[in-house]
Amino acid sequence: MLRKYIILPLLALTVLATGCLEEEVGPFLKLGEAPTITTPSGGNSFVLNEDDQNNILTAFTWTGADFGYNAGIDYDLQLDRVGNDFGSAISLGLTTGLSVDDITVGKLNGILLAAGYPDNVAADLEIRVVATVSDKVDALISQPVGMSVTPYKAIVIYPRLQVPGSHQGWDPANENTVIFSRLSDGNFEGFIFFPVDNAEYKFTDGPSWDVNYGDTGADGTLEAGSDNIVAGTAGVYRLSVNLNNLTHVQEATNWGLIGSSTPGGWDSDQDMTVNIDSGNPEITLDLVAGEIKFRANDDWALNFGDTNANGSLEYGGDNIAIAEDGNYTIELIINTADYTYKVTKN
Repeated sequence: MLRKYIILPLLALTVLATGCLEEEVGPFLKLGEAPTITTPSGGNSFVLNEDDQNNILTAFTWTGADFGYNAGIDYDLQLDRVGNDFGSAISLGLTTGLSVDDITVGKLNGILLAAGYPDNVAADLEIRVVATVSDKVDALISQPVGMSVTPYKAIVIYPRLQVPGSHQGWDPANENTVIFSRLSDGNFEGFIFFPVDNAEYKFTDGPSWDVNYGDTGADGTLEAGSDNIVAGTAGVYRLSVNLNNLTHVQEATNWGLIGSSTPGGWDSDQDMTVNIDSGNPEITLDLVAGEIKFRANDDWALNFGDTNANGSLEYGGDNIAIAEDGNYTIELIINTADYTYKVTKN
């Protein structure tokens, strides 16, 4: 009984002290003003012209954010389609300053085309600035500013990483084994066919070994000049690389055809096989009039469709129409910068 009377007062004192401490410390961070975009003003209309591709489009400027204390602030200038709530935001530039002034006409044109915006069609867009100091502190976000931009038709040349390895003779100059940064933002993705189990490879920045990356410890972190990366079972792999934080992911993909046109309907995939010569999945089978899609690993997490029925594939895109019954050869072309497909009636 004596122990009870000793411990309980101690507990009470501990609780009291803790409560006092919390009251004294209290919230130490009071968020202030979010940044405000000062230029361009809302409602601007830009019609991009190839003759001006090397000219600066406009300066993007904003006021500083106020987090309530002195801290280094990172600003991310973002762009998206009006009404999309920045669900597919594209970063136009990261800075610790209050402006991004290196957006040329050609750079913005390439960004829009790479993101799937059609050429010679005005796109209603909006920009915003996201200010951050820490992942433990809420970001301060500016009000969006709207603008109209009309891109011109051009061939998009994406930044690329070479993928030399045992699958292609360790040749960094081989342009058939590369992955691409479609938004020119340091993030690269592509599909590579490894014809044998446990293939080894690395990434090179350019067609030489001068700048190359491997993964010592196979922990998903890239290091310059380090160990070869090892794939698993032979097949087509989706390779993703983030050069901003030097990380990478490899994902084995076994592709199938699914849809109301196929023998299995929407319930089961028709397995595709890899064409050894092209490195792309393909299948020949009887189809009925209806719709199809491509998906990997018997799951919807990774699937392709064709929004706008223009022959270009998009992740999670619209179903692809098959007009009439017949025997078809379907090719999934994913070892290029732009993912496409081919439907041939035999």
